[in-house]
Amino acid sequence: METLIAPSVLSADFGHLAKDCDMLNRSNADWYHVDVMDGVFVPNISFGMPVIKFLKKHATKPLDVHLMIVQPERYIKDFKAAGADILTVHYEACTHLHRTIQEIKAEGMKAGVSLNPHTPVSVLEDIIEDLDLVLIMSVNPGFGGQSFIPNALKKVADVKAMSKDSNPNLYIEVDGGVNDKIGPQLVAAGANVLVAGSYVFKAEDQEAAIDSLKA
Repeated sequence: METLIAPSVLSADFGHLAKDCDMLNRSNADWYHVDVMDGVFVPNISFGMPVIKFLKKHATKPLDVHLMIVQPERYIKDFKAAGADILTVHYEACTHLHRTIQEIKAEGMKAGVSLNPHTPVSVLEDIIEDLDLVLIMSVNPGFGGQSFIPNALKKVADVKAMSKDSNPNLYIEVDGGVNDKIGPQLVAAGANVLVAGSYVFKAEDQEAAIDSLKA
């Protein structure tokens, strides 16, 4: 499976969001990664439906929406209506994870589960074959610009091994501190989707930064 690049619009310039959308549409990026934070599950608030609807109007690529919110099951239909193509919820935020995954799929979206840095991948054993995507957080969720936590490499390899027979087409995504040095290590461990925020949007040549991850 080729490596997909999903720049995180949390790091985009919100004063010129349409311009950043045009750049992503032009670039070799594959998805838009959209981080939704509620100030409860994580100590930060990002954005909600109006911004996602705006992105959907401008984006020519899928919206990969990552919910860092409590009780995400309350909003599955709303995120579908706003334009999400992939909806990822946190294992730590879902009491009835299997049901939530089924509800996401019933709305016609791809369904993902994200794990915080302290959560072992073993918690996915009984649900891995139902998932389209596993998102390994390689920083503590809530803020962009943090340093990569090296243990994420082992977790990626563990998810790859776990899914090898039961779900070989699983997207294994990594978010947090990803750059051109760490990207190849993650791909070697088994990741096939790289999320990058600061590395892309703070670069002098943003499209070249995307290309360096793609390579």
